[in-house]
Amino acid sequence: QVQLVESGGGLVQAGGSLRLSCAASGSIFTVNAMDWYRQAPGKQRELVAGITSTGSTNYVDSVKGRFTISRDNAKNTVYLQMNSLKPEDTAVYYCYADITKTNKLRRSYWGQGTQVTVSS
Repeated sequence: QVQLVESGGGLVQAGGSLRLSCAASGSIFTVNAMDWYRQAPGKQRELVAGITSTGSTNYVDSVKGRFTISRDNAKNTVYLQMNSLKPEDTAVYYCYADITKTNKLRRSYWGQGTQVTVSS
């Protein structure tokens, strides 16, 4: 079994910062791509940032220059450093991971979601 556990959400004022973490655990052979998605009320879930196993990153235009995704492969953990937060960043943030398990089956996994609320 594989689990993704997120932490780090909360309430912050506009202009503030938060750091999200997502740790993968269980029967893991290797963690491939890891991404952060978000879903605001009444909107579709969108990809915020992604990072490959070799460290290549990509971001949605609205967060470029403000958010930084990183990972610690030894800990199977991905981070999202969010600076200069805006009210429009308010959403539930979900971690996603593409994982090859110890039985060599490759599956997609999602975290439980963590609420980020930015007040104006």
